[in-house]
Amino acid sequence: MSSAVSPLAPTEVPEMPAIAGVKLATAAAGIRYKDRTDVLLAVMDKGTAVAGVFTRSKCPSAPVEWCRAKLGGGKSSKGSFKGNSKGGFARALVVNSGNANAFTGKTGRQSTALTAAIAAKALGCRPAEVFLASTGVIGEPLDATKFDGVLGTLAGQAVPGEWMNAAKAIMTTDTFPKVATATVKLGKARVTINGMAKGAGMIAPDMATMLAFVFTDAPIAAGALQSLLKSGVEDTFNAVTIDGDTSTSDTLLAFATGAAADHGAPKISRAGDPRLKAFTKAFNAVLADLAEQVARDGEGARKLVEIIVEGAASKASARKIAMSIANSPLVKTAIAGEDANWGRVVMAVGKAGEPADRDKLSISFNGIRVANRGARDPSYDEAEVSAAMKNPKIQIKVALGLGKGRDRVLTCDLTKEYIAINGDYRS
Repeated sequence: MSSAVSPLAPTEVPEMPAIAGVKLATAAAGIRYKDRTDVLLAVMDKGTAVAGVFTRSKCPSAPVEWCRAKLGGGKSSKGSFKGNSKGGFARALVVNSGNANAFTGKTGRQSTALTAAIAAKALGCRPAEVFLASTGVIGEPLDATKFDGVLGTLAGQAVPGEWMNAAKAIMTTDTFPKVATATVKLGKARVTINGMAKGAGMIAPDMATMLAFVFTDAPIAAGALQSLLKSGVEDTFNAVTIDGDTSTSDTLLAFATGAAADHGAPKISRAGDPRLKAFTKAFNAVLADLAEQVARDGEGARKLVEIIVEGAASKASARKIAMSIANSPLVKTAIAGEDANWGRVVMAVGKAGEPADRDKLSISFNGIRVANRGARDPSYDEAEVSAAMKNPKIQIKVALGLGKGRDRVLTCDLTKEYIAINGDYRS
């Protein structure tokens, strides 16, 4: 956990209301560092629906495999998430920081089973109703016996509304806790959506060394929740990259307690239910808020970078080109140096392997067009552009002039601090 808060951190933190059917508690279990809060327990009421999406890494962590199995999504022969889970039911979520429990073999699988068993005993539920997530160093065994006693204590201490403490407990190199909330009508009742996330490095779709958890009191069946989640991540978490490195541990879980049914909220069994329109918009807004906070907290970041590609052959093509720009170390270091180096953007467009025509290409930085139709813009003013590049948020817009495809991704600059953080991460 970094001591200096990112200059891109949100200036205001929302008040996080309690959600009926969810209780939270945190503790220091000594997973990696002594006296650091590193365990989160979320306790959900019986009947809480759960859905999840995970990393596409071919080397997933033991907790990722545990959750996939409990959701019924399984894995393909290559280990990537199929995304066809029907969802399930959850009574508990256990998250630890300091150790990713990834690349830990049989020991890692035993650790997940033991953690779930300890939590299940503490709560009086089945291990299959316990969901797990871990973040931290890869390749070191996780001593799950450290959860023994701790989870039992947390089960008795869990209370509604402890969202900020929960968000802090899952941080690693993050410089600030990431939370978001929304309230929206479902039928005649008001329902709440709360989310928290962690992630600052090893961030690239699908998704990142990123953990995110979303909770709602809306009565939404697991299958419908899974559809909402899978759709919602595409233009939020899957459109964020910090460094192009996809983690072993990406986990995004959504929980719906259904408690709002007691206040007249209709029970939703399918994602296409027209009554879900406003809820879906609010749900996606929470995901988008959290995803942007991850980009704002990129390791060593000093600039939030929005990349818009339009006029592409298709949305998918625009996404690939945008990611090529966002993941280019040359583009990212130029932004860190406040240099509107459109030549590096041209390079990144050209290497993406997608349809592009050099002589139709236009590039803008923060609304100032610097290149047009394959050459420097005739009205280019170095002083004007240099002043614009000093802003904490930089928008790069690329117009390809080929079609109607458009997409947007978020990233950050690449500074010396990123190297410093990752050069001694294990120490």
